[in-house]
Amino acid sequence: MKRKKTKNYTFILFCSLPLIVLILFIYMTFRSDKTLSDSEDPPVSDHNVLSDPISELNNKNVSENRSLSVNETEAVSESMSDSESESASESASESASAPNAIVSSAPASSISAASITISSNRVTYQEGFYYEDITETLKERINGLSYKADCTVPYEDLRYLSVKYINFEGTTETGELICSKLIADDLLEIFYELYLAAYPIEKIRLIDEYQADDDLSCADNNTSCFNYRVVEGSKKLSKHALGLAIDINPVYNPYVTYPNGEIRITPIGSEIYADRSLDFPHKISESDLCYQLFVSHGFTWGGSWNTLKDYQHFQKSS
Repeated sequence: MKRKKTKNYTFILFCSLPLIVLILFIYMTFRSDKTLSDSEDPPVSDHNVLSDPISELNNKNVSENRSLSVNETEAVSESMSDSESESASESASESASAPNAIVSSAPASSISAASITISSNRVTYQEGFYYEDITETLKERINGLSYKADCTVPYEDLRYLSVKYINFEGTTETGELICSKLIADDLLEIFYELYLAAYPIEKIRLIDEYQADDDLSCADNNTSCFNYRVVEGSKKLSKHALGLAIDINPVYNPYVTYPNGEIRITPIGSEIYADRSLDFPHKISESDLCYQLFVSHGFTWGGSWNTLKDYQHFQKSS
């Protein structure tokens, strides 16, 4: 009886063995999962998921930009040859040692110090464009003519100008002018711009070649400036007497007055050009380059006056 009972226990134990193995397997699996879970980082919130990558990207870009800036600077520095560096150093040294530019009475928009060269008594703006003091030789040419015995303008206040221009045949010529030192820089720059634009001017001669006769000079379509004289029909000094006025292509841009209510047009032969509604060459108008350049330098145009019209004439106040 006892032997049979022991046999039953063995049978039960044998049948329970798979269940015990299963329970041990489940238990060991659970322990393994828990250990793995405890070793991982906690989950990231939605806010962190959205913001952290952007922040990291921005930081990365800043870092890359800084690195690029440094690299680019180094690349530029390395790409400059020794000769270029020496040239730059020499240029800087020469600029520092250059003499001070002479202060001009011209406005800031006029001739820059960098564009002029000064040699003795001469100021050169560009090749073929310069002015200088009135020399003894020039005094001999103008004394008793444009510079009359009663002239109150000191020689020291005048300047002799030499300019290039394009004549009506398209040929480059050299012209002469005498003007006030106050507008010498202006005229150099204006005539240089006219020359570059191939603006046609028939003649630019000292009025002394016409015995200082304004009528003869204008009738020959001569462009001129200084002539010590009074305004026609008055005792008042003309701006030409001070060297502050200039007449450009006068035949095509006549002087129109109305003495006693009657129209008078000079020079003789320019009557047809007094009708400014007509379109013809060499006409000065507000759309003309000559007008625009003089006005931009502070000159007044006689063509804009009300009581008379002096289409050839530009003047500047002292």
